[in-house]
Amino acid sequence: MSESREYFSRSEEFGDVYIAEDVLETIAGAATLEVEGVVGLAGGTVSEQLLGRKKLSKGISILWESDNITVNVSIEIRYGSIIPQVAQKVQEAVISSVEAVSGLHVAAVNVRVGGVAFEKNEE
Repeated sequence: MSESREYFSRSEEFGDVYIAEDVLETIAGAATLEVEGVVGLAGGTVSEQLLGRKKLSKGISILWESDNITVNVSIEIRYGSIIPQVAQKVQEAVISSVEAVSGLHVAAVNVRVGGVAFEKNEE
């Protein structure tokens, strides 16, 4: 495979640990989708959208600076949800999950609301 991957590394007592960027994106995506009011992740590649593939890392990007990471999250929210409250819950969930699983420090979680979903009326 010629796919280029970005890895984040940590030096531990018995050696180095390398975490693929995709892993952190997936963890952040899963945490985001658990938040009430979030109906999905926004963004992703055109091919994913056309083929209907669902990836937990769609709409998530990670920036590495020194010993800190910044997570950018693009979400779709349910109509009627209060955007600042949902965004804050997403930030808390992503920080908690990523830090607990990876041991890395999350400096910031930037939330972009890229869409709103309306509930379908069943008649």
